[in-house]
Formats: sequence, structure tokens, C-alpha cells
Amino acid sequence: MPTTTPKVAGVAPRERPGTGERLRAVAEQSWRPVVLLLVCLGAWWVIAEAELVEAYLVPSPGATLDVLMDKGSYLAEHTWVTTYETLLGFLIAGAVGVFAAVVMVYSSTVEKTLYPILLFAQVVPKIAIAPLFVVWLGFGIAPKILIAVLIAFFPIVISMVTGLKAVDPEMLQLSSTMGASPWQTFVKIRFPASLPHLFSGLKVAVTLAVTGAVVGEFVGANEGLGYVILQANGNLDTPMLFAGLIVMSMIGVVLFVLVEIAEKLLLPWHASRRDASVTTAY
Repeated sequence: MPTTTPKVAGVAPRERPGTGERLRAVAEQSWRPVVLLLVCLGAWWVIAEAELVEAYLVPSPGATLDVLMDKGSYLAEHTWVTTYETLLGFLIAGAVGVFAAVVMVYSSTVEKTLYPILLFAQVVPKIAIAPLFVVWLGFGIAPKILIAVLIAFFPIVISMVTGLKAVDPEMLQLSSTMGASPWQTFVKIRFPASLPHLFSGLKVAVTLAVTGAVVGEFVGANEGLGYVILQANGNLDTPMLFAGLIVMSMIGVVLFVLVEIAEKLLLPWHASRRDASVTTAY
């Protein structure tokens, strides 16, 4: 006999959206930023064509595109360097930030000691201390990674601490009553509950890591997009300057999207990942 799926009275069975529905959902979410981007490109083209600003200050989109095409291999070589510095700095900041947050949550003494130091390190302009790192560590990759770590570290720590402290106290009390060890409570309750907050911090941190790597390249480097932008600025080569800025922005966007995808895969249960049908669209 063919089996039938039991139905609950008053509740319609939910069907998984098909490919067409998913594509329509993506299109509905994407058309606004696409339109805004096209408007910005149109305004840029009008300003360049009407010569409202000198060409050596604002190049035309065509000139910038020509540089991206003609100097593609040159830009790709330096893009890889900046991407590598960004990823390494982001991963180190993530690992150290999560560890520091866990220690701070489980030890009020450590939190009271470490938190003011972290706040002080965050408010110090990284561009001001970057030359010190170059003097201490040389012109290699280490100063760029260190600056990326310092910039990306703070949002990860703050978001993770917030997530670990946001757990329902009744859940912790129930876990303790049932005889769970602190490690079991952390693995089964605290850490999963903190992941939404952690990913919010990671999305901020990954874009800041790009900025940190480029800032380090500004101070002292002979490769990377920061070096390309600095050289183009010194030579008044604005098409190359704009091309470097566009590529740098694309690195941040791609890394942000990758973190967003990881969040969707790891947190399908979270409220922010539920069907768009329960939210109001404008």
C-alpha cells in the first residue's frame, strides 16, 4: 500500500521551494543594490564624459576598465598577496578572538583585566602604529598580517562575549541540574547559542581585515594592492588607482559573501534564516 504523509489538523504541509522560486527570491533581494550600482556607474560616466572633473582626478569608467583588462595579470599578482595577508590575519584573529572571549566569560578576573586593554588597543589608530611594526618586523608579510589581526580581533571578541553571555540562564541551570559538566554545557548550549553573534562579528571582521592588510602595505611593502594604490597615487595614475580600489573592494565583498554562506550552512535553524514569508518585504 502506498504510504501517505500524516497531516496535522489546521497546518498545511510545507513544501521545499523549487529552483525557480529560489531564483526569484535571489532576484527580488538583488535588484535594489544592482540598480543602485548602475546609478552610481551612470553618474560616474556622466561626470567623466562631461568633464566636470579633470581626468587626472576622476578617470572615466572606460579608462579604468582598460586598466583592469590590460594590467589584469599585474593586478592579479598583487591581489593574491593582499588576499593571502587578509585571510591569514582573519583566521588568526578568529582563533585568538574566540579563545579570549571564552576565557573572559568564564573568568571575571580575566575579563576585568583584559577588556580595558582590548578597548585601548582598538581605539589606537592602526595607521599610527603600523610604522612601528615595520621597524620591528621588517618589510615582509608579518607586519601586514599583524595589523589585519589587530583590526579584525576586536569585533570578534565583543560579538563572541555577547553571544556567550546571551544564553538563557534557565538553560544553564537546567544543564547543571541534569549533571552536565562545564565542558558539556559549553559544547551543547553556550557555543551553539553564541554562533549567530559570532558570525555577525566575523562578517565585520573579514572586511576590516582587508583594510588592515592594505594599511600595512601602505606603510612599507613592495607588493600587494596597497603598494599598487600607493604607486598609482604617486604617479597620478588615477585609472590604476581606481582599478586597485575596485579590486580591493571586491576582495572584501567576496570574503563577506563566503562568511554569509558559511553562516547559512551552519545556522539553518536561526530565526534570521527562516522563510522570507514570515517577514515583511518592502
